[in-house]
Amino acid sequence: MNLHVKVAGSGPDLVLVHGWGMSAGVWDDTAAQLAQQFRVHSVELPGHESPACAPYTLDAVAAALADICAPRATVCGWSLGGQIALRWSFMHPEQVERLVLIASTPRFVRGSDWSSGMDAAVFDAFAQDLAHDAQGALQRFAMLQAHGDADARNVSRRLRACLSVRGAGDVASLAAGLQILRDTDLRADLPRIAQPALIVHGERDAVVPLAAGEYLERTLPQATLAVIAGAAHAPFVTQPQDVARRITEFCRG
Repeated sequence: MNLHVKVAGSGPDLVLVHGWGMSAGVWDDTAAQLAQQFRVHSVELPGHESPACAPYTLDAVAAALADICAPRATVCGWSLGGQIALRWSFMHPEQVERLVLIASTPRFVRGSDWSSGMDAAVFDAFAQDLAHDAQGALQRFAMLQAHGDADARNVSRRLRACLSVRGAGDVASLAAGLQILRDTDLRADLPRIAQPALIVHGERDAVVPLAAGEYLERTLPQATLAVIAGAAHAPFVTQPQDVARRITEFCRG
């Protein structure tokens, strides 16, 4: 499918995959740093600033990204983008050379054997809010992602500025993205994802607990965890230069 992609810089290919309800513009500050060393592809996910795909499933979105990507690349995913990156690397290990997982989790919603997630009732209430007031739900989610951050006001402002322009007009795709977050459990895949992985997690993440990042570090065969002090769910917005430096060192290591 025809996904919109912003390309900058030259060097090894690095794909940036944004989170739910956002646009690729959320990467701009970090991408500008990374473009000094890499050919950076900031992808607009289906149903956000790119046309929607049908069916809108995790596998379908991962396949759409794989179809437009270079034969070998490092894939960096944030939040929902991290789950897409994990699934993509599992489906196409020959294509995904390295993984960077920012504020990511194998399972977004809490369960009887998974405490490092959002309460299912809270998540379902948010999904209902989306159906009644999409723009309001997106604004509230942006503020939740900034909650607890040492620079919460500026992070919230930046995230709200980067909400998907199509968001309120494409509620079906947003709802399908929430369904992916509601249903996905990638824990069984993790031991078979052998690529080197850098896990970047905010110390104060109120959306995906730090314990989820620690679980990824323990369970992925080649993983390193970097905790960003003072940051919440969007550490690359809080500390774009620091996160870009860590990604560069990881890819060059």
